[in-house]
Amino acid sequence: MQNNAVLALAMSFSPNSIATATAIPCPSRSPNFPHFSHILQFRSPCSISWRSSSSISLFSSRFTPRFQKFSVMAASVPESAGEAVESADFVHNLRLGAMFGVWYLLNIYYNIFNKQVLKAFPFPTTVTAFQFGCGTLIVNLMWALNFHHRPKINRSQFVAILPLAVAHTLGNILTNVSLGRVAVSFTHTIKAMEPFFTVLLSALFLAERPTFWVVFSLVPVVGGVALASFTEASFNWIGFSSAMASNLTNQSRNIFSKKFMVHKEALDNINLFSVLTIISFILLVPSALLLEGSKLSPSYLQLAANQGLNIRELCIRLLLSGICFHSYQQVSYSILQEISPVTHAVGNSLKRVVVIMSSVIFFQTAVSPLNALGTGIALVGVFLYSRAKRMKPKLKSL
Repeated sequence: MQNNAVLALAMSFSPNSIATATAIPCPSRSPNFPHFSHILQFRSPCSISWRSSSSISLFSSRFTPRFQKFSVMAASVPESAGEAVESADFVHNLRLGAMFGVWYLLNIYYNIFNKQVLKAFPFPTTVTAFQFGCGTLIVNLMWALNFHHRPKINRSQFVAILPLAVAHTLGNILTNVSLGRVAVSFTHTIKAMEPFFTVLLSALFLAERPTFWVVFSLVPVVGGVALASFTEASFNWIGFSSAMASNLTNQSRNIFSKKFMVHKEALDNINLFSVLTIISFILLVPSALLLEGSKLSPSYLQLAANQGLNIRELCIRLLLSGICFHSYQQVSYSILQEISPVTHAVGNSLKRVVVIMSSVIFFQTAVSPLNALGTGIALVGVFLYSRAKRMKPKLKSL
């Protein structure tokens, strides 16, 4: 019996073995147990439990090289799979890094072009409406070319999105008002106060209690913005107040999004931003015509041209600002679909640093040491806030 078992097992590993072999009856089984002829049946408990030192020696001497080759091949599979995973992660991180770079670059150019336009044409409602108009064209082109699927908005979704669109519209108008009145670096320093309004509104409307570390991180944010405001050369109350109000409206938009958007009916980030852009454009057009429509008349533009305004350059920079305005936000929402909101917040805080530094260099903004210190403290506070938000789920799991 032992010799027959060894022979059958050897045939199963031998390169010249036949496809079938006679089955070995198992003594522990019933006599009526069926006998199978396929070689895989030699893995039965009966054959596995069988032991013989002489048979093992015979098997080792004849078939160890092939068995070792089989073991090496099996061991190499996880290693190659791990390399494939590492390669995929590297490509994903490389693409994500490129998206961050495009996001930052477009934001820098948007702030530069937008500031140039608002200095020459200080009418923020019209400028914002034009920028949303550029975004509306880009969105419809994206849907027409099937770069992203066109959403179907029902009545309940529209009712939920409308408050978000109103807050989105007001936030962008107020930001442009501030950019037209004060330095770009100062506007973005004030907008570093966004975490403060997030925590405040979340506590008031969502009953979310902030952790100690979240509250602690807000101290340098508020203190840094206060120090930068006191030492800002371009400070004026309209620019300061409008930037603060934009923080309030932008964070209200986020609160509305959490409170009113039903999860099963929620749009993806790109389509939500696209719909907000279209609604904002529709809301702004009549407002711009009512408040600043006369500034677009041929007579006014001719008068401005006689006073040295280059209409052609103005239109080009206005178009570029509109394209950059929508594109950087589109890229931002695309990044948000691939990373966590907390990681996105960290990237946004770093983006603010890059925008402030680039605007100071490009516009040669006068920055005092105390002003730079205040800006730095505020940005460090924003970074600490992002870290504190990341600690929150860990504390809950303990």
